[in-house]
Amino acid sequence: MSKNNIWYLAGPFHQYQENVKALAKERGLRIVDANVAESREGEAEDVPEVTIRPELRAVVLVESGGMSDDLASRLGAELESVGVIVESFAVQRLVRPEGELGETASRLLQVLEAVNAGVSSLQRERDGEVEKVAKLEQDKAELLRQLEALKAANADPEIDALKAKLDAANVIYRANASKESLQKLVDELPKA
Repeated sequence: MSKNNIWYLAGPFHQYQENVKALAKERGLRIVDANVAESREGEAEDVPEVTIRPELRAVVLVESGGMSDDLASRLGAELESVGVIVESFAVQRLVRPEGELGETASRLLQVLEAVNAGVSSLQRERDGEVEKVAKLEQDKAELLRQLEALKAANADPEIDALKAKLDAANVIYRANASKESLQKLVDELPKA
């Protein structure tokens, strides 16, 4: 003769106000998650009454002999709408499912539309910054071209010759040094 000491209770067990493990221990019961049990073999007849924590009641469906066809139909439609929304978002083409949306699907759609709007705004901002960078690069290239043109226009072959001698001797000098100071440095070089 087998003892019926199994308390089939829908998990997760932290959803209950009562300490279900302590209640089971007091009554000599073993808890099995009713959501995953394939049978009700060894089910105890006298099990404690438990209540779901108030903050979780709005999101938990308690099955008592099955749900109504209307509720099952509404939940199925809601789940299908959520699936369409999530799949469309995953491929970056957010789609509003046809027909009336339930509260969850409607809220999900609002959140994902806000995410899309935020991403689009960031993309526009990024594109604007890319254009600014491209313009700055063009301006930089133009300024460098102008600088080289100015250097070429103001080039003094004597200064260039003095700088070449100092470079060959590994002597450090100011880039904007005068012709006279460069000449003095060259004059101080050891004679070879």
